[in-house]
Amino acid sequence: MKEQIRTNLTHPEKLEALYRAAPDVFKTTFTELYPEITEYPAAAFWHERLKFESEKINWGTSRDILMILGLSALAGLVVKLPEIFNLPETFFFQRNAAFIFFPFLIFYFLWKQKTERKKWVITAVGLLISLVYINVLPDKENSNSIILACIHLPLVIWGFLGFVFQSANKIENTRRLKYLQYNGDLAVMLALLAISGILLSGITIGLFNLIEIDIREFYITKVVFCCAAAAPIIATYLIQVNPKIVNSISPLIARIFTPLVLITLSIYLIAVLVTGKDPYNDREFLLLFNILLIGVMALILFSVIETSGNKSNKLGLWILLSLSVVTIIINGVALSAIIFRISEWGITPNRLAILGSNILMLIH
Repeated sequence: MKEQIRTNLTHPEKLEALYRAAPDVFKTTFTELYPEITEYPAAAFWHERLKFESEKINWGTSRDILMILGLSALAGLVVKLPEIFNLPETFFFQRNAAFIFFPFLIFYFLWKQKTERKKWVITAVGLLISLVYINVLPDKENSNSIILACIHLPLVIWGFLGFVFQSANKIENTRRLKYLQYNGDLAVMLALLAISGILLSGITIGLFNLIEIDIREFYITKVVFCCAAAAPIIATYLIQVNPKIVNSISPLIARIFTPLVLITLSIYLIAVLVTGKDPYNDREFLLLFNILLIGVMALILFSVIETSGNKSNKLGLWILLSLSVVTIIINGVALSAIIFRISEWGITPNRLAILGSNILMLIH
């Protein structure tokens, strides 16, 4: 990218094409290259253009807003399908939770990025196969295999979303990192929307209670559930049109919590040794161990994104390295515990799933 920018400084149309093909890569590369090309008028123009940030909230085009409202309404409709068609709610939501909003997020990125037709077909076929597969599984209570399928299907659909998200750019490694960043930003935005929604709901229900009208059941079933289904779609749109909203929050969260988690985990390892807790024979303790690993891995990936563009942050990199080492130790304990349980009591669907997830986490 550096060489392409350098050789096209006198060709504004080619610079624009480079920027539109990969805005984030272009911005990062240009910022690094700028001190070497300051004598070019085009460089000064692009420097000002890239660093400019409007102070106003961007709501996007009316076409974009109509699309988001339409997708949000469809997500709300999916939530109401059991009520409309008199379907068993437990069966429906256990198996189709991933299809409440993921397909609409996928459609949004396919549409927004003007993705080629082949990607549309691959994605549609993959989603259709997943939808049919999970719903034709027999309705057996307490079946570990079916429960595991229901747990892991959202991860498969999440993978389809990543496939679509990355399709706009051929620089895969950069897009993978941007996809992780998108997920972190989405979590932050969803938390903000959730807090606002809880406050609004409390005020609304309280006001109607003052005039002796109980709208709690109606409000929760008709409004809250539908809004919750639409929230990821709305949050995604807000992130896309106003990246600066969460760009300043996400790095702050990573910078504060990474050292705190490192200290907590180090003390936790010592406490485990002192108290004599045994993940080899205590199933619940092993389960909590793995939940802890998932959370810490997410924080590490979040921190990698925050430090990747800042090579001068040596302390942050050392903290991140230390946290990774401590997490690998915990992962090693969990992995050895599940291998021990398999060797002692045999393979079950749950043990096989935990073994696979531990190996994946260790690799990452």
